[in-house]
Amino acid sequence: METPSGKGAADENFPVGSFLLPRRLRPHVAKFYAFARAIDDIADNKALRADDKLRRLDAFEDAIYGRITGDPGLEKAYLVRASCVETGVPLDHCRDLIAAFKQDAVKLRYADWKDLMGYCYLSAAPVGRYLLDLHGETRDGWPASDALCNALQVLNHLQDCQDDYRNLDRVYLPLDWMADERETVEALDRASASPALRRVLDRCIHATDALLVTAKELPYRLKSRGLAMESAVIVRLALRLSELLKRGDPIAARVALSKLDFVSCGLRGAAAGWFH
Repeated sequence: METPSGKGAADENFPVGSFLLPRRLRPHVAKFYAFARAIDDIADNKALRADDKLRRLDAFEDAIYGRITGDPGLEKAYLVRASCVETGVPLDHCRDLIAAFKQDAVKLRYADWKDLMGYCYLSAAPVGRYLLDLHGETRDGWPASDALCNALQVLNHLQDCQDDYRNLDRVYLPLDWMADERETVEALDRASASPALRRVLDRCIHATDALLVTAKELPYRLKSRGLAMESAVIVRLALRLSELLKRGDPIAARVALSKLDFVSCGLRGAAAGWFH
């Protein structure tokens, strides 16, 4: 069922199950990440037709809920199911991720910011909610966690907007904002951002910055010091990436965090989380 891309946690923009989290929980985070990576790779596989992607993702969902057993191609689904049963984390977070990647298989455009946020609530927010549930946190932290995860998703989309268009014909920029600027998605295939596309990108960054205002509250709403430290680091990395995208052109060249950014944001974020 799987179609591995070769990507792993080291390829992500933001830390996945770092040493800041309690040691006893890291194996569970690793299983959740492996599951998410597997279904994401299915959705992003250019060689598969949409109906084949949906069939494979349906099988993962059936495995999550115990409707299919014993299929070696669904091992990551079985492992995360067992992990959720052991820890008491609801399977809903896995289901929502599957729903997001089913959407990726068939939906290539987003009408407006609300439409895009609806996607992010399936593709990104479940990750933060999973981590909060795994750590025994209350749902009081969900709004700030959702804001952080959704902001990260948009920032990743902005980084990869040209590759997403060229390789998968996906555009995560709100079409109404493109229309406001009288620009078309074909602008993503140019050598650099046009002034009109630049205004659309800036509008997306501005909306993301508003999410990050709410996200900054997250470390202060958590009981787990390790999770507070991790979230504080991620908030700082997101803010830094937002700054870089404001100054850089993701159409002309990939805008990415540097090793120095990771070190600086890691140290400052971990310190802020420690004293939360």
